[in-house]
Amino acid sequence: MSALEDKYINPLTDFGFKKLFGTEPNKVLLIDFLNQILPQRHKIKDLSYSRNEQMGLNELDRKAVFDLYCVGESGERFIVEIQKAKQNYFKDRSIYYSSFPIQEQAKKGEWNYRLEPVYTVGILDFVFDDHRSDIELLHVVELKNQKCEVFYDKLKFIYIELPKFKKSEEELESHFDKWLYVFKHLSDLQDRPKKLQDKIFERLFEAAEIAKFTPEEREAYEESLKHYRDLKNVVDTSREEGIKEVAKRMKAKGMSMSEISELTGLSENQIDEL
Repeated sequence: MSALEDKYINPLTDFGFKKLFGTEPNKVLLIDFLNQILPQRHKIKDLSYSRNEQMGLNELDRKAVFDLYCVGESGERFIVEIQKAKQNYFKDRSIYYSSFPIQEQAKKGEWNYRLEPVYTVGILDFVFDDHRSDIELLHVVELKNQKCEVFYDKLKFIYIELPKFKKSEEELESHFDKWLYVFKHLSDLQDRPKKLQDKIFERLFEAAEIAKFTPEEREAYEESLKHYRDLKNVVDTSREEGIKEVAKRMKAKGMSMSEISELTGLSENQIDEL
């Protein structure tokens, strides 16, 4: 389906994400979403957007580019990113990016090294390899000691594995559920669901309506959507080929068709053709 045939924008595209969450008129949407996942003491009342490019302290440092980078009213720093596909060294990249909002807080002259909190928030359109077997989709990562006590509470990495969210509209319970439903299904909707009648979602649906875009915005969105679909197709094909390879090995080991089908999701006809 062409983007022009959809009623609402896809928030997982670069253009869609920045249109809904990276513009001053819509920052209430970002604030509301972040407040669903932040600890109570760091709830945001207001924030300001910073440049999404952060340069290193000297020319030898690499440049980091974030989807969104903003500063809370109390000084907290937030990196917010959509990640559409797994990358090599993804966790290393998250740690590296978090170092820029830390370093930029350095003050010239006498400075006591007091830092404001830094949060990296990743909305992931994939599942971590080491979390495939668990159902937990929200991961809060922080520095802890050998007794699992928090050593430093001003650096947090929050990841949401979207593919694990399976709830239907009727099953939505919390405000957090509603946000995840929006991320997964917004571009498939034709009308606002009954469960999403809150004022904040009224604002979101208005901002997401493609018919209200300028011709330039439509063109930019079409290009962003094409890139997203091309990437998704590559990822899905790679995943399918990987699953078939696993099924082949299971078949060679003498596992039954029903067992292979249950474990891989392939039909018995697909397995038979391998």
